[in-house]
Amino acid sequence: MTKSATEKKRVRRTPQNGGRDLSETPSKKGAQTKDVYQLFAEKVRDNKQLPSRWAIMQETRVEYFRGKDFTVFMKNHPEIREILGADKRLDVDEIVNTLLSKHLLVRCDRLVKTVRPGKKKLSSWPAHLEIHTEQEFSENDGFFAWTFMKRRTLWQTILSFLWPLLALAICLFPVYPYQCKIVVLYSCAGALLFIVTILIFRAAIFGLLWILLGKRIWFFPNINAEETTFRELVRFWPEKDEEEPPKWTSRVFYALVAVVFILLLRHHAPDEAARARYHKKVSNIIDDVLDWSPKLALSGMMDTKSVVNATERSSTPTEGSTVFSPPPETDSDISAEAGRDGVMDSEDGVDDLPDHSQSRSSEGI
Repeated sequence: MTKSATEKKRVRRTPQNGGRDLSETPSKKGAQTKDVYQLFAEKVRDNKQLPSRWAIMQETRVEYFRGKDFTVFMKNHPEIREILGADKRLDVDEIVNTLLSKHLLVRCDRLVKTVRPGKKKLSSWPAHLEIHTEQEFSENDGFFAWTFMKRRTLWQTILSFLWPLLALAICLFPVYPYQCKIVVLYSCAGALLFIVTILIFRAAIFGLLWILLGKRIWFFPNINAEETTFRELVRFWPEKDEEEPPKWTSRVFYALVAVVFILLLRHHAPDEAARARYHKKVSNIIDDVLDWSPKLALSGMMDTKSVVNATERSSTPTEGSTVFSPPPETDSDISAEAGRDGVMDSEDGVDDLPDHSQSRSSEGI
């Protein structure tokens, strides 16, 4: 009986161990597969070789890429497949479909599907997207947006702590030393002048080339873009002109408008005296800002307070005192006193005495 009981225990233990291994193995494999595709998605997104842009989708700013660019990227970088492990031999469409099923990607479509007036074709990188009805890979006309948050880099973390300090430093500008104020003032003025110069320069070149050659050439094409990266923002060379050339009548009309505008500016330009007054006014404002300091403000407040206290002490008697300062005399009081005394001061400062000779002659008559 002992032997049979031992065999029963072994038989019972074997299915229990085997069942536990079968139930745990798929969950471990699923978690491992999920982590692998998450790492793959993060690695691909951090790689700068895959062209991507930023757009607005459902009032949210998203980063997206095109299906044909992803296919070229996977062909040129086969080493990135090693992250997938056993799935590294999958096709590109199968990899993207797996990312879509794991909600690491979402297929998008352009929001505006009609060609704008003056354009020959739709934009290669639309600025506004919407979710596509079919969530599967498409190489030719597919746009795919990342759905997970990008890992924050060390530089971004440092900047997140520096922004509040920068705001505090801007608020404390009036209490800076004089030399620091000069540095900040000229730095900001130089940066503003640089930006305005670039805008005027690119507008002038665009106007000249559009009027003379009929070409639309914008240097720094993304300088006014709302959704763009810093690398695209500072790009100098213009994009290819995809619009139809303008009519010669439009070019002549805008040339005349430009000439008239320049002549009006020249005619209404301020003269030297007006420029000098404006320069003096601006200089006074800047000097007031630069010369202001907490010490001067506190000293001015103390001087004002002392003057007010002195005035109050001279005009108001102290409590319990019997001496009052006489009120100021008016002209009517002075003339009344002079009339009672029979003497009145003239305007020349000579006393006018009463004429006694006339009164004596009248008595004799």
